[in-house]
Amino acid sequence: MYAVIKVGGKQYRVSEGDEIFVEKLNANADDVVTFDQVLMLDSKVGSPYLSDVKVEGVVVKNGKAKKIRIFKYKNKSRSNRKTQGHRQPYTKIKITKISG
Repeated sequence: MYAVIKVGGKQYRVSEGDEIFVEKLNANADDVVTFDQVLMLDSKVGSPYLSDVKVEGVVVKNGKAKKIRIFKYKNKSRSNRKTQGHRQPYTKIKITKISG
């Protein structure tokens, strides 16, 4: 059994036992999180969401992703070389139960 859920403006295809990385949520480790914005469950499609379907998960950890390098360069102009970095915060969730 699988479901498609919406979290933080993105859609994720999950099944029981999956671990997913989502945008940072206001939850601590070992908290139970319930997602009620379920777009699809197996072959049932909601319009826009399915009612009476919930996906539960446990927060494994909060963290930051690996740093990516942003490099800005202008040709033939040595003074405009610029580097920046960015680390996106995330929440790792283990899906425990899909009910519906």
